[in-house]
Amino acid sequence: MSEGRISAKPDGPICWVCFDNPSRMNALNSTMWADLPKIIAEAESNDSIRTVVFHGAGEKAFSAGADISEFGTARTGDAARKYDQLNHDAFNAVMNCAKPTIAMVHGFCMGGGMEIALCCDLRYASTGSLFSIPAAKLGIGYNPRWIRPLLSALSAAQAKEVLFTGRRFTAQEAFDMGMVSKLCEPGELETETRTLAATISDNAPLAVYAAKRCIDEFLRAPENPNMEALDALIEACFDSEDYAEGRKAFSEKRQPVFRGR
Repeated sequence: MSEGRISAKPDGPICWVCFDNPSRMNALNSTMWADLPKIIAEAESNDSIRTVVFHGAGEKAFSAGADISEFGTARTGDAARKYDQLNHDAFNAVMNCAKPTIAMVHGFCMGGGMEIALCCDLRYASTGSLFSIPAAKLGIGYNPRWIRPLLSALSAAQAKEVLFTGRRFTAQEAFDMGMVSKLCEPGELETETRTLAATISDNAPLAVYAAKRCIDEFLRAPENPNMEALDALIEACFDSEDYAEGRKAFSEKRQPVFRGR
């Protein structure tokens, strides 16, 4: 197994989650896949954290995806199913994180790394980034459970092109497809991402959470969304101390201080 770890660094209301395996382009090994849901759960349980940002260590990659050196043992027979479950648990944790999530992408964003980025709510990328899911080039059938994040950012035809060709898409192509929310010059990526995360973090957490869950529910079940649950989220906002604070701050012409309750 290659070396590598995932670290989490709280910085005020922002939690910076780093894929730290630069010698392998920040590829995720089995231990890292297993750790990711735990790290997200810790961020979710920390009331001071308002936004989670994912990024890669070093200058070359967000993440090259799964560590291919493990494929000989991890992606055959029963081991393949267990490995897929590790992947699925990690993607599911990112996609269902109760806090807003941002992928700060620089360099290579490949395979499982691209899937993690797609599971995030928003994606900011440097102009030199490259995106690819090369499963077809490796003879890997792409798990159907991981298709939904692609379709939340791409059209069906675009998702098919990504999976059928396995080719690398430039940052500009990814932006034109809607895969990336904003393109930044490499030297400005962290500043732009930090500004976005801070802007989100300054807003009322219950209102942001309600918006996130409503959008995700309409994507998950467009023909039969759970409107009762969604209406309850909105009612909770109107019943909250933050709503009273927002109204008071508006009348006093000052910045509101939201508590998430």
